[in-house]
Amino acid sequence: MIYFFLIRIYSIKNYFCRCKIGVTPSNYIIMKKFLSLLVLLTVFTSCEDDVKFNTPAVQGLKDNELWKASKFTATVGTDNSLTVTATNGFETVVLKTASYSAGSYPLGVNEANKASYTLAADGIEDNYQTGTGVGSGEIVISDKITETDLTKGFITGTFRFSGLNDAGDAVYFQEGYFYKVPIK
Repeated sequence: MIYFFLIRIYSIKNYFCRCKIGVTPSNYIIMKKFLSLLVLLTVFTSCEDDVKFNTPAVQGLKDNELWKASKFTATVGTDNSLTVTATNGFETVVLKTASYSAGSYPLGVNEANKASYTLAADGIEDNYQTGTGVGSGEIVISDKITETDLTKGFITGTFRFSGLNDAGDAVYFQEGYFYKVPIK
């Protein structure tokens, strides 16, 4: 369709230029090459870079679906414990460790290292958590100075956990990351 449109334009140009050259097979091939080049040029110039950086960010896979926080903070307690709180409006994830030092903190073993997920909608709250003998998982605080720097006020790490509610239902977080979360 486009080829025929270009042929028609080429014929009109020839009419006004008083050229006696008609549409020949060689002209048709030239116009096909021209059109292909025009399409490629349009494709390359219309591409844009849609990469968006999430710095800082808290996200993970909740029951195998992406969960991403819109607001998050980290606080260091007087006992040097760390609490990362992340929310996306009606869902909240809280990660607590006994220390803000880099390392691995197992979940489901004690109350000092704990993860919880709360879903609050229509006045109803459903709480899932880990604790002593409840749930399992791990919080790992990064030791890389470019990712965790308490003097500059940010912390980075990973998390995964399975938490249980009072009814015994479970929620699973895998591949969770908190990246350069500001410490308040």
